Amino acid sequence: MPRWQDLPERWRGPALQLGLVWLTLLASFASDWAAMFDQWWNSSTYNHVLLVIPIVGWLIWQRWPQLSVLSPRPWRWGIAAFAGAVLLWALGSFAGFNLLRQTGAVAMLPASALVILGPRAFAALLFPFAYMAFIVPFGDELVPPLQTITAKLTIGLVNLSAIPARIDGVFIDTPAGLFEVAEACSGVKFLIAMIALGVLVGNVCFKSWLRRIAFLALCIIVPILANGVRAWGTIYIAQYVGAEKAAGVDHLIYGWVFFAVVIAAVMAIGWRFFDRDPREPMVDLQWVRSAALFDRLDLQTLGAPLAAALLAGLVFGGIGWAWAADALHAKLPQQIFLPEVTGWKRVPYKPLAAWEPQASGANHRLLGRFEDAAGNQVDVFYALYAAQEEGGEAGGFGQGALTPNSSWAWASTMPAIAGAKSERLLSGGQIERLAQTWYRTGSLLTGSNTHLKLANIQDRLVLRVRPTAMLIVSAESRPGRDAAKAMAAFVGTIGDPGQWMDRIGEGR
Repeated sequence: MPRWQDLPERWRGPALQLGLVWLTLLASFASDWAAMFDQWWNSSTYNHVLLVIPIVGWLIWQRWPQLSVLSPRPWRWGIAAFAGAVLLWALGSFAGFNLLRQTGAVAMLPASALVILGPRAFAALLFPFAYMAFIVPFGDELVPPLQTITAKLTIGLVNLSAIPARIDGVFIDTPAGLFEVAEACSGVKFLIAMIALGVLVGNVCFKSWLRRIAFLALCIIVPILANGVRAWGTIYIAQYVGAEKAAGVDHLIYGWVFFAVVIAAVMAIGWRFFDRDPREPMVDLQWVRSAALFDRLDLQTLGAPLAAALLAGLVFGGIGWAWAADALHAKLPQQIFLPEVTGWKRVPYKPLAAWEPQASGANHRLLGRFEDAAGNQVDVFYALYAAQEEGGEAGGFGQGALTPNSSWAWASTMPAIAGAKSERLLSGGQIERLAQTWYRTGSLLTGSNTHLKLANIQDRLVLRVRPTAMLIVSAESRPGRDAAKAMAAFVGTIGDPGQWMDRIGEGR
């Protein structure tokens, strides 16, 4: 980056203003940046983000020779983009959705640059600002489908290797033992890092959009296939040296060798197709300076003091709105109970494997077992929340039937009952449990975490207070008992799950 004394006079004021605005934004949303840094530093899935920030600086430095000849000027319509970023942060805050909050906090940086530097300078920096999207930790939502894909690739390769094996969800049973494609084995951290690399190389090394798309596709497909090969290799080696030694070899290779080999292979494939001359400017300065569109946009300027005032008003307005929404808590009964169910009686809760759903931040929790005359047993978990807030979201990551850091692992989905979220879980690869999950807020009954968050956002936008509830109906698979039929019979007896949840939540 250029030294301060080397900056053209026309850039010194805007550069100083932008720096002060960014420092103010980092301070105002420090909790979001601290949460992101914690993930960058402590989660291996996001360690690559520590490189993204200096890469953004390098991308800006690459463009400085062309950028320096432009004249930055504040642009009034950039305020709309900044308002959108603040709204995104507020919506994430309202929903207790950290990914949305953090995306909004990051988006405020380039949006404020659009306000202060104007459309021409922003266009010259469009890719570095767009690349800042990789600062946001994302990808947890990809874990379940990647587990399934890896398991299917692995069993296919295992069968081709003439190893007798049986697949059950994400579990693969072989003569050497039972193997699980766990969350850590899904390959998500490798995939996200490769996507970030593919986008960077696509911009720096290619001019053709077709080649950029092809290279990015390669960066997506190869890691997924390679992860399946890695998992197969672990199982194959285990047939000769045992599962424990094979797992040790897998961790060593996957951590230090495998990732580098795949990157080298992808780069070697793409290298011969690079079509950008390294000496070629990264910004088409002639287009930026002469495009009629920018001439029209340049007419919409505003003074720097007014721009700063508008930015500050939006920031503090958004924070104040979020604080007001965070203060809302519904009134709940002091105690709640699981109602009696016709044809079913309460029995002691004695699961084959310890199981208690996660409901962090819930004000009330209930867990009980019901049994009918035929001996079918169903477990019922209910959680009631006065508000949906950070650390207390019914549909948050790690909440619900599958408890993190327990013996239980997600195996597959199953047919849903009355719109619930359905899950099939396994403990130790042997004990099976089926679970149906509903969320309730106001008149909404859904098994979708997305629908729940949208409803919570609507409530907080208008500062409306309503409790949220989570109901999980679950059953273990036992010899001679059909867990799915038992759950269907129980739900059929209680009738509308939403009304039954309301009854519990009102203490009736």
